[in-house]
Amino acid sequence: MTDEPNPVTLRLTPSGQSVPGNFWEQVGGRATFEKLVRKFYEGIATDEVLLPMYPEQPDLEGAIQRLTGFLEQYWGGPGTYSEERGHPRLRMRHQPFTVNPVARDRWLSHMRVAVDSLDLPPLHDATLWAYLERAAHAMVNTFDD
Repeated sequence: MTDEPNPVTLRLTPSGQSVPGNFWEQVGGRATFEKLVRKFYEGIATDEVLLPMYPEQPDLEGAIQRLTGFLEQYWGGPGTYSEERGHPRLRMRHQPFTVNPVARDRWLSHMRVAVDSLDLPPLHDATLWAYLERAAHAMVNTFDD
């Protein structure tokens, strides 16, 4: 018996063998996360509550690259985000903005559309969505309008 922890297997082949790699690799790597984020920002681009939180608008490419890099790193991809920007400090980075329950719920609605566009296997979908929901709730910094 070994004392090393066993990694969680998120997917099995039809023959029941585990699929190698971490979550980032299993869902398709950068291409999947870039598709997710670009779809998400399609919704942000027309959202009158959330769009004003992006000072570089109407060009959201910087925001797209930052969120893609952050999510990639979080899920086991390259550490480029931290190399370029340092520790994520999500709450600190969002503090200048009014992130109330309305903003959170709108963010989540755009992200749900984006996650659905990936057509992930159910366990991968649920794993990703659970994280995104927790993160969105953690970013709320006021209950004022």
